[in-house]
Amino acid sequence: MNRRRFLCSTGITALGSLLPNLALAASQPDQASEQETFEWNTPELTFAFEVSGQKLRQKSVLPSRALQGKIASVVSSGVETAIQCSGENSPDQGMKLGSGSPGVRLLFKGKHEESTGKGRRLVLSQVDPILGIEVDSFYQSFDGIPVVRRWTRVTNAGSAPVGIEALSSAMLHSLADPQNYERELVIHLAYNSWMSEGQWHSLRPSELGFVENERTSWSEASAGSIGSWSSEKYLPMAMVENTRLGVIWFWQIEHNGSWYWEISNYSFRDNNADDVYAYLGGPDDLHSSAWKSLKPGESYQTVPVAIGCLQGGFGDAVEALARYRRVACERPHKDNARCSVIFNDYMNCLWGDPTEEKELPLIVAAAKAGCEYFVIDAGWYAELNEDWSPTIGAWQPSTSRWPHGMKFVLDRVKQAGMIPGLWLEPEVAGAKSLLAQKPDNWFLVRHGKRVLKNTRFLLDFRNPEVRAYLDQVIDRLVSDYGIGYIKMDYNVDSLQGTEINADSFGQGLLEHNRAHLAWLEGILNRYPELVIENCGSGGGRMDYAMLSRLQVQSMTDQENYLKLPGILVGASAAVLPEQLAIWSYPLAQADADQASFNMVTTMLCRIHQSGRLDSISANGLHQVTNGIRIYRDVIRSHIPHTAPFYPLGLPDVTNRNAPVALGMRAPGWTTLAVWRLEGADTVELPMAAAKAEILYPVDLGIEVNAAEGKLSVRFPRSKMACILRL
Repeated sequence: MNRRRFLCSTGITALGSLLPNLALAASQPDQASEQETFEWNTPELTFAFEVSGQKLRQKSVLPSRALQGKIASVVSSGVETAIQCSGENSPDQGMKLGSGSPGVRLLFKGKHEESTGKGRRLVLSQVDPILGIEVDSFYQSFDGIPVVRRWTRVTNAGSAPVGIEALSSAMLHSLADPQNYERELVIHLAYNSWMSEGQWHSLRPSELGFVENERTSWSEASAGSIGSWSSEKYLPMAMVENTRLGVIWFWQIEHNGSWYWEISNYSFRDNNADDVYAYLGGPDDLHSSAWKSLKPGESYQTVPVAIGCLQGGFGDAVEALARYRRVACERPHKDNARCSVIFNDYMNCLWGDPTEEKELPLIVAAAKAGCEYFVIDAGWYAELNEDWSPTIGAWQPSTSRWPHGMKFVLDRVKQAGMIPGLWLEPEVAGAKSLLAQKPDNWFLVRHGKRVLKNTRFLLDFRNPEVRAYLDQVIDRLVSDYGIGYIKMDYNVDSLQGTEINADSFGQGLLEHNRAHLAWLEGILNRYPELVIENCGSGGGRMDYAMLSRLQVQSMTDQENYLKLPGILVGASAAVLPEQLAIWSYPLAQADADQASFNMVTTMLCRIHQSGRLDSISANGLHQVTNGIRIYRDVIRSHIPHTAPFYPLGLPDVTNRNAPVALGMRAPGWTTLAVWRLEGADTVELPMAAAKAEILYPVDLGIEVNAAEGKLSVRFPRSKMACILRL
């Protein structure tokens, strides 16, 4: 609906004149009288609130009450929920979303707390008597973890539609002194471009555009994503650290579509800022064209956001998020406890050109090396000499590639003691496929035209016919072909969304995103043993809407194995090690150094083995086989209990000289991977270790020394790596 027509037809623009006294009272600043404060405490966090003039404000989120006295000089307050509705006054403070109307005038209705299986849940209720909306804020705690899952629900209890332009999933306040934040705050965020995922940067607010100006800033530090690749540019998580106080706040936005966060300062009274806040949310009108018309009787819920706080720094926050991700996971799967070894035939191997002739010797070699899944990647459905990209959609095996039938090859995988898997890109239809002949309501449409990306039309999962079609594809592959693993790829980004049966492009996309998650849950309900890998051209959709349901994350498409450690370390902050799969793809003529370098990169998380193991050099094959043996016998049982740490900090994938290190720590177990690139032969690590032994490789002349509170590793040649047990 046109928004100008919407405002006129619903009468919202005239509502203030109809209710002048109520509108005036609800828009006044907080009153000093009738002020009360209350707290909600989990064992690890304290949420402080105040109610003044019937308006609820959040004061702070802190690790403990004791810390409140230390930060009394910066504690302020701000809206508990930020909401901007169409026709309502928008503060003239730039493009920021940290307040809005009716957010500033919501009246506190009450609160209640309830027990859940994993912790407790607080629900705060507010109302706006002018628009007739009710706002419920949910805080879900998890026992023993300084992280809370937060989301918001708005219900239209009035008699006219309400247009929602922005609605926060969570707010954080009192992050710093409103006029001294440049000296106090460091913001940690990760760029996540294709083939260079997980690149963390620690920046001052001014480096992200939030500049001290002695008044209220009209700019903000922000990050976001638009479309169906949730991590196309940034990881959907970040941290803000107050270095003066020694406190760090952190979050992950749990959505498989558009999202946005900002950090800025705000004033409710004049131009002198009195609060530094963070707004965290999913799609909104300003950034992702996600305007919502909330009709009478309807409810609208935001995407969930995990928020946490602790005394410490980046590594402490990553460790807390690892514990949260395990406890809050929607669908625990036994494969994440087992950490099975996956062989995939794509990277530096068959490159999307599989045939029976090529696969049979690879199956034998992968089984001998110790792999447990064997996955045939892209191209298995395309005829020989046919471009596999624009023809996808029917998901029927090629007859020219599989002269004895594809089932013959998949049965050979089973006979070799492995579980067979196939690559799928089910969310699209190739422009030259029969599926593309379906009507337009099967696809995302904008401006009357189907969205065409990378030779593919994008299926709309809100359509039950789309889901039913793909259900029968999955059922056929699992039941008829016996596959136990799906590499579920997605090589496009929808961008804004769709206009069909939607209030806006972004709302159409949000509904599609949610329908896609429900479809995935249906598959796993029918086939609980099935393992589904989450892939978006590597790490394009690396979020915990997907990963709370799916088992494995494909991390990158990077083809230069020397860059993989710099990607792995950064991505380890975003994904659990038992879910994080990264390639090992030694080239056919790889020597022992090259092959072992590849293996070290994979062995602290999930092994995504590839390469022509049927024709690799003897020295290279020995390192692969030995690495997989050590992984299976010694390392992998500990992985589901570990959290990463970073003795050399977060690496830069463009730096060819600086060494890289990644540690994994669990009770009674610590391992450390160290990579020498083109720098000095000895890598010094600023950490004490009572002892250190080389787990892998043990036969290439690498030396380790633990003495005088330092750990050093000497590599006899450049471009080598090893795994230590400390």
